Amino acid sequence: MGLATRIVRWQKISGRNDLPWQNTQDPYRVWLSEIMLQQTQVSTVLDYFQRFLDRFPDVASLAAAPLDDVLGLWSGLGYYSRARNMHLCAMDVMRLHGGSFPRTAQLLQTLPGIGRSTAAAVASLCFGERVAILDGNVKRVLTRVLGFDADLSVAANERRLWEEASRLLPERDLQRAMPRYTQGVMDLGATVCTSRKPSCERCPLAGLCAAQQLGQPE
Repeated sequence: MGLATRIVRWQKISGRNDLPWQNTQDPYRVWLSEIMLQQTQVSTVLDYFQRFLDRFPDVASLAAAPLDDVLGLWSGLGYYSRARNMHLCAMDVMRLHGGSFPRTAQLLQTLPGIGRSTAAAVASLCFGERVAILDGNVKRVLTRVLGFDADLSVAANERRLWEEASRLLPERDLQRAMPRYTQGVMDLGATVCTSRKPSCERCPLAGLCAAQQLGQPE
């Protein structure tokens, strides 16, 4: 059984399936969660996410809000450029895209504050596009499984890892498989393949993992 199939099956049974931005294909909610989760713990984001939805239930209401209102709700999350870019992004979605988020990662990346991995998360989770994400958790999972120990601060090495991440993606039934796979690889990094003391005995990829086979899972 290949890596992608293992992750998809594991996520359905053992992954995180009850977070408030899951079980939806609403790109507004997924995008909002992705921006909030950058450099912030899930436990911290939970309250902020719900408060934002209560005040700004859709992209139109966020775009129409004064920036000070957005920054006020963001207070305490830090990295305030995220909030400013989020406000700009909402306005661009309304002005340039008729109030609907673009359906491809390539177009999503043209919006303020949306980088390659965030764009891929929205496109794969909401629209089933076959594109790879590569946030910190996913990098950890893939570098361990692949035995990839090249310095990722070197651009050429990071490009190689992007290529590997793309190669490993599901190839069939993408509308079903891509959301599960994308969520699953994030879940693995967050709950099983942790930075310290990874739970290899619970990992669906243990039989494929180069780091585990070398006895050096960390």
